[in-house]
Amino acid sequence: MPRDRALAEAGDSKVTEPERAGGKPWMRRLPWFAWLSIGLAVTAVVVIVAIYAPGNAPPDYTGPPRAAIVDQLSVMRVNEAFITEITTELEEFGFEVDLYQGEEVDVDFYRTLPARGYRLLILRSHSGVMKRDEGSIKKTVLFTNEDYTTGAHQIDQIFGRLPMARVSEDDPMIFAIAPTFVTESMEGEFDDTFIIMMGCEGITVLDLAEAFIEKGASAYLAWDEIVGLRYVDEATPYLLRQLCSERLTIAEAVASTMDKEEGIGPDPRYGAALKYFPSEIGDTTLPEPTP
Repeated sequence: MPRDRALAEAGDSKVTEPERAGGKPWMRRLPWFAWLSIGLAVTAVVVIVAIYAPGNAPPDYTGPPRAAIVDQLSVMRVNEAFITEITTELEEFGFEVDLYQGEEVDVDFYRTLPARGYRLLILRSHSGVMKRDEGSIKKTVLFTNEDYTTGAHQIDQIFGRLPMARVSEDDPMIFAIAPTFVTESMEGEFDDTFIIMMGCEGITVLDLAEAFIEKGASAYLAWDEIVGLRYVDEATPYLLRQLCSERLTIAEAVASTMDKEEGIGPDPRYGAALKYFPSEIGDTTLPEPTP
């Protein structure tokens, strides 16, 4: 089987997909009514989890406008100054801000993310483009902090929605979110959510961007190559100031951030540039948060 890999800021991230699970003899011997009972039980559990999962707001959430910082990278490098600066900027703009870090950023967190009602998401997370050894591009993935196990999320594994990944050879395997997980496994719809993706290669291929837009997001901003963590921790607050305090359009804010003289410029080590999707949103501004 060809070996897949994704690149991340800390080095070459290895990304592989589990083999398709085969049928087991005892499963083939079950009568039809047993399969019917299993199917009904699974359906009931899914419905109950979707309704009563902790912190899971309904799709028609109508509370105060909120933004979320999803800090998957906190397990690698905590940056309190970054969190404080981003939170202050968003609160002054009118958002209530939630922060998710460490083990909170697991598969089920992403599964329920659209239904939580956020208008803006900042994803401080590892990401990368899966590539086969011969170099053919496969898909963009977003890292979680949930350790990989063969017994968890089996349906999503079977259908390739949750490949396993790791930051380096010395790190354990974790689950990663594929574009099809966004479109097929996330519950609810985003409410014209504005997404800033801080990971590597977040917009090198448009599959993850397209998946978030299909799921109801209005804008997706990301870098087109590998990015250094210190660089992106500096560039993202600058970008947000242009969008919030300066009230620039998306195209103007991106151009200002990428300006070496006035702004931050591309990543000095890897050359990564900030881009946005879809192209027609360039003349729009970050919507002011209204209940």
